[in-house]
Amino acid sequence: MILVTGATGLVGFHLVLQLTSEHEAIRAIYRSEKKLNYIKNLFEKENRLSDYEKIDWVKADVLDVPALENAFTNVSYMYHCAAYVSFDPNDEEKLYQNNIIGTANVVNICLAYKVKKLCYVSSIAALGNGTEHNKIITEETDRNPEAIRSDYAISKFGAEMEVWRGFQEGLDVVMVNPAVIFGYGFPKDGSSLFIQNIKEGQSFYTLGKIGIVAVEDVVKAMITLMKSNISGERFSLVAEDITYKELFDRIAEALRQAQCDKNVKKPKYLVKKWQTQVVSIIELIFAKLFFRKRMLTKSTIKSLYNEEIHDCSKIKNTIDFEFRDMKEYFLELINKKRDW
Repeated sequence: MILVTGATGLVGFHLVLQLTSEHEAIRAIYRSEKKLNYIKNLFEKENRLSDYEKIDWVKADVLDVPALENAFTNVSYMYHCAAYVSFDPNDEEKLYQNNIIGTANVVNICLAYKVKKLCYVSSIAALGNGTEHNKIITEETDRNPEAIRSDYAISKFGAEMEVWRGFQEGLDVVMVNPAVIFGYGFPKDGSSLFIQNIKEGQSFYTLGKIGIVAVEDVVKAMITLMKSNISGERFSLVAEDITYKELFDRIAEALRQAQCDKNVKKPKYLVKKWQTQVVSIIELIFAKLFFRKRMLTKSTIKSLYNEEIHDCSKIKNTIDFEFRDMKEYFLELINKKRDW
């Protein structure tokens, strides 16, 4: 039996979709009936409702140890995809609890129930830092503890430490560090907001770099690594590092070619760093006055002007892996017209 946490999220959904197509016995954790019904509808759109019904859906939470333990009965392999994602400093405690304590609970139960192997979905945000003279990031790049990081990045690194603790205590583990993941099914969340914003007329851009990858590639790498004899290793998953300008232009072009809206325009106003910093101060004031979530923190501003790039030769060489062309992928993704 394979157990999947976070099965109602982007990676988790595509993972169980692929695993059921390979006729694996799956148990998947969910937290709310609303999200579960949404996933059921996605399976139905794929004409895969029968596969959805084969999955053993268990209501649990990574912070509820007794309920989580019940989900581990007869489990041999574990994919830990669940995570709390936020870049608002006010969510520091939620990030700590869900990502670090939640992962510690998963690792402890894996050890107690003698799970054969765990695959953990981390993030490139948990990788090391580039320097002024070397902007290339690999799995071995040193981590600068004084660098500006989001609470999310810190929580994912803390979760990684729990996974490595499990490895030291005898649990076979593999870890993937994906970039910003694109995929269909969740138009109001995560990376899909880039597409929605361009469609709605976003006109601003920066020239910082962003790493991107298709969810199908993330899932493919995870399953391949789990089926291999590899353990105690992590792998960066970045199909391409491009500027925000290039990303937005590709999305706009794909939207036009897919005829979602022939009038979609590419963003044309370059925003400099000092301008973003001014807006962030104004946003901070409004956030405090009206109790809103913040978007432009020090860490998010840093990411908008990031110059680092990722070397993913390790995954390519280890399992002979090739990433799909992201320019073609955007057109394929938007052409599905499931979300946009």
